This record gives sequence, C-alpha cells and structure tokens, in this order.
Amino acid sequence: MDTTAGGTPGATRTGRGDGPPQDPGTVRRDGGGVTDAVGIVVLACCAVWALVAAAGRPARPEGALLALLAVAAGYALGRILGALLPVLAPTAAVTAVLALVLVPPTRLSAHPDAPPLGYPNADAALLVLAAGAACCAAWATRGGARRIALHAVGAGAAVTALALGSAAGFAAGAAIVLCSLAAARARRRLPGLAGLALAAALVVGGSCAVATDTLPPGLSQSLTGQLTQPRVELWHQAVTLAAHHPLRGVGPERFADEATPSSELAPVAESPQSAPLQLAAEQGIPGAALLAAGFCWLLTALWRSPRPTPVVLTAAATLTCLAMLATVDHVLSYAVVTAGAGFLAGVATAHPFTAEPLG
Repeated sequence: MDTTAGGTPGATRTGRGDGPPQDPGTVRRDGGGVTDAVGIVVLACCAVWALVAAAGRPARPEGALLALLAVAAGYALGRILGALLPVLAPTAAVTAVLALVLVPPTRLSAHPDAPPLGYPNADAALLVLAAGAACCAAWATRGGARRIALHAVGAGAAVTALALGSAAGFAAGAAIVLCSLAAARARRRLPGLAGLALAAALVVGGSCAVATDTLPPGLSQSLTGQLTQPRVELWHQAVTLAAHHPLRGVGPERFADEATPSSELAPVAESPQSAPLQLAAEQGIPGAALLAAGFCWLLTALWRSPRPTPVVLTAAATLTCLAMLATVDHVLSYAVVTAGAGFLAGVATAHPFTAEPLG
C-alpha cells in the first residue's frame, strides 16, 4: 500500500499524490455527484408537495418553503466554508451562537421574549447544533489540547441549554459530546449511522404510539406525564386530521384552523409541536414520508462524505438529536435552526482543500 511521506498507515495518496490523506473508514466518493443530485430532488419534491397540499384552499405554504430555503442555503454555505475553512467555519458558528445566547444581559433570566429566538427550546436546539459544530471542529483540528478545548466548548453549550431551562437540550448536547469522544475509536461509519437512524425511528415511532394511544396504559401515562397532557392532546388532534385527510392533509399552516380547541378559553396552538405529526396533519402522509426521505438522504450523504469518520459520526449524532427534539417540539419552525442544521450537514460533507487528521 502506498503511504504518505511520513509513512502513516491507512493514509493513502490520491491519484496525483497531492490530495489529503484518505480516512480508512471512507470509501472512494466517485458517486458524490449522484448523492447531491438526489438531495436536490428530495428538496424539490418537498417544495412541490407543499404547494400541492396548499392548492385550492386558504393555506400558507410560505413557512414550509422558507424552511426548505434555509436548509438549502445553510447546506450550500457549509459546503463552501467547510471546504475552505474546515476548522474555522464550525468554530465561528459556535462562537456566534454562544454570543447570541450569552451576550444579552437578560438572556438567562427565563423571560419568554429574550433573544435570540424568544423560545427557550428553540434556543436550546441552536445550542445543540453549536455543541455538534464544536465537536466536529475538534476532530478537524490537530493537537490534543485544541481538541480538548473544543470538546469543552461543546460541553459548555450543553450546560448553557440547561441554564435556559431545557433538560432535553442538555441531554442532547451531552450525548453529542459523548458520541463524539466515542467516534474516535470507530473504524467504520456505517454501523454508527445505522444505529442513529434506528434511534431516530424509535423516537418517531414512540411519539406516534403515544399519539394513537397504542402503548400499554402504564407506559402511556408515564410518557404523557413527561411530555405534558396539552402536548399529547395536540398530537391526538394531529393524528385525527391526518386520518381524515391522508393524501394532502388540511394544508400548510392550517392546523390551528382545523384543530378543535381543548376548551373555550384556551386558543388552539399553531402547531402540534411535532414535525412529523405536523407534516402528516398539514401535508398528509406524503409530506411526512418526504421528511423521512430527507433525513435518510442526509445520513446517506454523511456516509459518502470524504471527511474523517469522527467528524461524520459527530455531525450525524447532532442532526439525529435535533430530529429527536423536533419530534416532540416545534423547533424546526424557526428558520435559523433549519439553516444551522443545513450548515452543519454541509460542513460535514464538504471536500476540504487541505489535508485533515484521521482522528
């Protein structure tokens, strides 16, 4: 096997001898263009179906289209900056998020309108992405001290989410840091990606089971207590709407118009606080299926990424944690969060122009 000048095992030269060393857990990415084309098709189908679901009714597809535009723009920016600045780009993103959260003097006062997004769980989702970006930057840099420092920044982002009052955000951030540290020993990325896909499927399946009352009574009551009864009632209404309108749903952003209020005094929530159930209710089963297809494409793109395996698995763990949060809350309703997810995915699938450490 042809090795680099330093004789490092597992780091092979490219055909011209001037490219970055290849990750042992990474295969040749000759079909990367096909993967990108599939992603474009999936995003286009999501946009077209949102318009189809809105046709002929007083629906508002602008929110769905804005979310798709944010994902696409963030992904493109991540691919560009990830190729030019594989360490600095995610580090700068982490710095920006922490500055937005910590600099305002009243940010940690639990005031509902505090910046940057005015919703603690959405801010916690941003911090989850920041934790993942810090850990990705750690594996893209050289030197043990820098890696420890960046992992510490990721842990700090998780603790900040807890300070905002989001225990789920803290748990997600802590899980990302632990997964990132464990990724250093991973020789192959496919088993890890498959495990993350299974975890996301279990969470989505569990939320659907709660929404349809198919769990055993004791377990259902326990989960309802943790998720809160009002949220579970919204999930019930989303399932009912999806069952009555399985093909096109009730139309984008029409959940509040079609759902039944829980009482005369309480207004109907704008969303069922669950991305899969919201799409099922508003865009029918095809809308929810396209969301699943987008997540599967994302994991496939990470599997085919030329980045080192620890970077890929860290990004996959981060995006999976975000998907889990989106299953039980409406954090994807914020364009900044969807753009951040696209940016991280772009950074983790970029083709850096400089050689990277293998882990």
